[in-house]
Amino acid sequence: MSSPSSKRAQADPETARYREKCASLLTISPNIRYVGIMNAFGRTMAGALRKGVTPLLKPEEARNEYFVEAMRSQLRKNFERSIGRTEYTFTENEKVKILSLSTDENFYYITIDKEASPAEVNKIIESAKKTIRGR
Repeated sequence: MSSPSSKRAQADPETARYREKCASLLTISPNIRYVGIMNAFGRTMAGALRKGVTPLLKPEEARNEYFVEAMRSQLRKNFERSIGRTEYTFTENEKVKILSLSTDENFYYITIDKEASPAEVNKIIESAKKTIRGR
């Protein structure tokens, strides 16, 4: 029978891999504020905030936002047969831009400075897709 500590030890390599992926994505552009990897229910598996950035969302708001995004991602999967797989979603708010990319298991939630140019945003999208999906 496994003890709770042995289960935690088994999860550590995966958590470490997620943290490394977040750190790698954060280096794509100085305009990236935050990178998080969430599961299908919106639970944060790992996240990295750019140094010096103050989060815009309170912890409770962030949990709710990630849950909503996870549900949107799951609902979109119902239409993949008809319209194909979602490459990414992009939302522009008054204070921040949000990029979401999903894999079979998780989704990546990336926030970008509002001031980032369209060319910079496109570079972030293409680089993130390559980093996450290896293409």
